[in-house]
Amino acid sequence: MLTPDEIARYKRHLVLKEIGGEGQQRLKASRVLVVGAGGLGSPLILYLAAAGVGQIGIIDDDRVSLDNLQRQVLHDTASVGRPKTKSAAATIERLNPHVETKLYSTRLVPENALDIIRGFDIVADGSDNFATRYLVNDACYLAKVPLVTAAVGPFDGQLTTFRAFEMDADGNPCPNYRCLFPEPPPEGTVPPCSEAGILGAVAGVVGCLQAVEVVKELLGIREGLVGRLLLYDALQARIATVAYGWDPENPLNGRNPRFRDLSHHRNAMTTANG
Repeated sequence: MLTPDEIARYKRHLVLKEIGGEGQQRLKASRVLVVGAGGLGSPLILYLAAAGVGQIGIIDDDRVSLDNLQRQVLHDTASVGRPKTKSAAATIERLNPHVETKLYSTRLVPENALDIIRGFDIVADGSDNFATRYLVNDACYLAKVPLVTAAVGPFDGQLTTFRAFEMDADGNPCPNYRCLFPEPPPEGTVPPCSEAGILGAVAGVVGCLQAVEVVKELLGIREGLVGRLLLYDALQARIATVAYGWDPENPLNGRNPRFRDLSHHRNAMTTANG
């Protein structure tokens, strides 16, 4: 049940027919894991907390630095040097004390990914590297947990949702990240944010859109982004969506799957480390 304070806090939700009291209680009972408390994770976490999601898990092994603050609005100057997870939890407590936080001040790796992800209803990935994106995708598929994933560039962003453990209307598996991006780009071809730069507000826009999709998935309202990639172009002030489908050759949920656990990530990491 909602407390009198929660009823007052969420009254703009309660008057929405798509949410109402039942939907708000569903949000209160929900558990969302956010991968990365950075540029995307900041607005995402803020709006999930403000919306009344009952438990927000945050996994990030980084500490707040001064050059984060241009886009990572979850943190402030006084938080420089603190673990991002603890800084995020303090902000959530100030914003909405009804929200519980579960902190993982570590990297998501093959050895812990399934155990962590299985404890949540949905995962929102705001990581900044391809290795983590593929790992989160594979772990969510194996754990049968929906995934809302986003990425940003200097003036652009993209967003989609994966429910690859389900079937579509035609009886085919729903697509996963490997259907959209079969292989990561060659190393060195996509410069990191520290080299390419980013307009801070772009991460804010895409992170907010990601929060909307997470809430929609939790509540089951309207059309989601399964099989559709949302593209945001800040310079052209344009938002578009493009359709994509299941790749029967993909190694995760294709016709002849090769990946049945996360051992391929361990092997890849061993090879990369020589």
